[in-house]
Amino acid sequence: MTSLHACFQSFDPDAFPQDAIAVSLGGSAHDVELPLHTHRKAQLVVALQGGVMCRTQDGLWMAPLGGGVWAPGGTPHSNRVTANGRVCMVFVEPDVPGLPDRCCTLSLSPMLIELIRHLARQPTPDYAPDSHLDRIAQVVLEELRRTEIAALHLPIPASPALRRIAEALIENPGDRSTVGEWARRVAMSERTLTRLVVRETAMNFSRWRQQLQIVLALQRLSSGASVQSVAYDLGYESASAFITMFKTVMGKPPARYIAQADRRPLDQA
Repeated sequence: MTSLHACFQSFDPDAFPQDAIAVSLGGSAHDVELPLHTHRKAQLVVALQGGVMCRTQDGLWMAPLGGGVWAPGGTPHSNRVTANGRVCMVFVEPDVPGLPDRCCTLSLSPMLIELIRHLARQPTPDYAPDSHLDRIAQVVLEELRRTEIAALHLPIPASPALRRIAEALIENPGDRSTVGEWARRVAMSERTLTRLVVRETAMNFSRWRQQLQIVLALQRLSSGASVQSVAYDLGYESASAFITMFKTVMGKPPARYIAQADRRPLDQA
C-alpha cells in the first residue's frame, strides 16, 4: 500500500486514459494533509479506515469511515486523512456523464466500496479496454451515479469578514463567542453579520457554527477520539449536551453513527 505523500509526489492520475482508475493508500500515525492541488480527472477519496476531509475555496467536506468525498476535475482542493487512516482514491475522466458537477460527500454502499477496493488492488491501474477490469470500472461508475449525497458540508463564505470567522472557528471550534461578539471583531453590526451569513451560506449563524462542529466532530471521532474529548474540544460543558446536538442534526448519537458507518456491531450507543 502506497503512502499518501509518496502517491502525491509520484502518481499522475491524468496520465491514464481509462474512464476510472483507483489506488489504495495508507496514512501515518498522525493526520496527513495533501496540500492544495488540482488535476484534470475528477476524484473520489474513499475512507476505508479513519476519515477524510476535503477542502476547497468554498467549503469543507467530511467523509467518515465508509463514505467518500467527490471533487470534480479541475477543482483546486486539499485532502486531510485522519491518523492511521486508509483510503482509496478513484480518478474519473471529466467527460464521464451523470456524475456530480460540484464537490460533495457521498454515502457509499458496501458493494461499491468492495468494487473500488478490487480495482485499487491491481498491480497497475493501466487496464485494457473491454477487459474484466474495464467492466468493473464501468459498474463502479454506474453505482456512483446512483449514490446519495450526504449533508456533511460546511460552506466557507466568500466575504473576507466571514472567511475570517470561519478560519478562526476551524482553528478553535470551542470558541463560544456570540454573534454580537463576532460582529464587533470584524467591525460590522450584528444585524449586518446575521444577514451576510444567511445570504452566503443559506444558514443562520447558529446553524452554520453547528454544521462546522458536526464536520469537525466526525473528523475527530473517525480518528478514534472519544465522545467526551470531542465534546470538550468543541466547547460543550458535558458529553450529553454534545450528544443531544449531534443526534438532533444527524438523527442518531455519534457512537452509533460512527459504528454504522463502520458497519460493525455496536454494543452500546
